[in-house]
Amino acid sequence: MRKSVIFLLSILLSMGFAIAAAKADTLATLRSRGTLIIGYREGAPPFSFLGADKKPQGYSIDICNRIAEAIKTELKLPNLEVRYVPVTAENRVDKLESGDIDIECGTTTRTLSRQARVDFTLFTFLTGTEMVVKADSGISGPEQLTNKKIAAQPGTTTEAAIKRMIAAEAPTAQLIPVRDSAEGLAAVEAGKADAYAGDEVVLIGLVLGAKDPAKFRLTGQLYSYEPYALMVRRNDADFRLLADRTLAFIYQNGEIEGIWGKWFGTWVVRPPTLLRIMYAMEALAP
Repeated sequence: MRKSVIFLLSILLSMGFAIAAAKADTLATLRSRGTLIIGYREGAPPFSFLGADKKPQGYSIDICNRIAEAIKTELKLPNLEVRYVPVTAENRVDKLESGDIDIECGTTTRTLSRQARVDFTLFTFLTGTEMVVKADSGISGPEQLTNKKIAAQPGTTTEAAIKRMIAAEAPTAQLIPVRDSAEGLAAVEAGKADAYAGDEVVLIGLVLGAKDPAKFRLTGQLYSYEPYALMVRRNDADFRLLADRTLAFIYQNGEIEGIWGKWFGTWVVRPPTLLRIMYAMEALAP
């Protein structure tokens, strides 16, 4: 009996050690490493992209820079280095899990399947899946997609939404993979694809940044609901809480409207109603 009890206790202790080992501690890592590594998407304007000076910029980048300043204050490390590392739709979760990046800032939709591998901060944006087409294409929805080619980035919620739409409303449409938004728009322009699917707000920035924006338009329909958030490692409550406190603070004091206006103000006078409601709901009390 004694041996059985000892054996059981040893198993429980080993399980406890395993659980403790699984708990991430990003703040401790930052203290020892002296560098915060931020993953970002290079081709997702106006959320994250390389500017003319070859430095990351955008709505999500500004938010993450604000979080970086909060980390410096929390850890009393004013000289903490902040390094940006490009990630893709396919490898962003892997790089976070492996420790190659500490937080991911871009256009990642918070989903339950992703939460099986990573954690998310408070929401940072709301949008939905749309499609960009040639201005003279005549495509305004699924009914015009018979035998058409739709480009999308593999491994994204956009791809999943378009697959559902094809299965339900346009079974003869063909889904073709592209690496990023620039390749998707180029495919539409060259006639290799009839449409490129992505998050609506990203597509607006993509078209406005094109050499000839008049060549393109959006279909005018949303095919999914996409709530963005920042990805952090699982089981790291302290780091996630610091990020959430920063987000809640900039929602409370109105700083987020300045960030929004910087990147979206030339398109719309103020944030859409749904987005303003999201900011208000996520402005949690201290």
